[in-house]
Amino acid sequence: MDIVHVKWNGKRRFVAWDEAGHGIVMDASAGYKGDGSGVRPVELVLYGMAGCTGMDVISILEKKRQKVTDFDLVVTGTQRTDEYPKIYTRIEVEYVITGVGVKPEAVARAIELSEEKYCSVKGMFGADVEVVTSYRVLEAEC
Repeated sequence: MDIVHVKWNGKRRFVAWDEAGHGIVMDASAGYKGDGSGVRPVELVLYGMAGCTGMDVISILEKKRQKVTDFDLVVTGTQRTDEYPKIYTRIEVEYVITGVGVKPEAVARAIELSEEKYCSVKGMFGADVEVVTSYRVLEAEC
């Protein structure tokens, strides 16, 4: 069982921490009575998606003995604007893998396994959330 604690810190700011002591600040922008001093709570979904699938993909690529030297993910979320709640209806994930001789088919399979089997965050998205992925494999400079 995972437990997090969240404490109001004035205006729209909340400070959260887990049992290991890791913390995060959440806040709204000034237009929504916040100070913009932290990440918006809905954006945490994007962070969670990137972290979850990123951990899966790097683990799978290591098992496939791919020599990855750098790994970036860019996650873009599009929220619906016509009704509440303003959920993400489309999330785009771009994987940028840099390495030595990394096989594109290994990257594609790692992403597929993460999305279809391992990533718990993606698994929580309902049918209303379209997840679109792309990837690039770059050769590391020697």
